[in-house]
Amino acid sequence: MRLCNMKHEELTHKIIGCAMKVHSILKSGFQELVYQKALSIEFGIEGLSYIQEKKMTIFYKQIEVGRRRVDFLVEDFIMLELKAVSKIDDLHIAQALNYCEAYNLPLGLLINFGNKSLEFKRVYNQHHFENKDYVKPT
Repeated sequence: MRLCNMKHEELTHKIIGCAMKVHSILKSGFQELVYQKALSIEFGIEGLSYIQEKKMTIFYKQIEVGRRRVDFLVEDFIMLELKAVSKIDDLHIAQALNYCEAYNLPLGLLINFGNKSLEFKRVYNQHHFENKDYVKPT
C-alpha cells in the first residue's frame, strides 16, 4: 500500500510541525483567521511556498459551477483546510476530500486548532494519478 511519495510525506510532516508550533503557543479558543495568520508566519520561517486564501474554480462536467477559497495551497499540490472547532467530524473530512477532488490535488490536510490537542487528518484523492495504488484502510 502506497499512501504518498516521500516528498509528500516530508512536506505533510513539515506542515503539521508548523501547526503544532502555532498550537503550542496560541492553544485553542481563537477564530480560524488567527491560526491562519500565525501559520503563514511559520510557513515563512520554514521556507514553505504557499498561497493563502487561493481562489479555486469548481467544475461540473467541464462547466464552472462555483468558486471556493482554500485556506492554503502549499507547494502547489497540498490543500490545507483549517478548522477551529471542538472536534473534526465526518462532514469536515468529506469537505476536505471534496476540495482535493474538485481541484485535482493528490492530497490535503485538515487541521483543527479548536481542541486542547491539535487534530489533523490527511485526505487522499483516490482519483489522482499519484494515488492510483492507494488502498483505503478498512
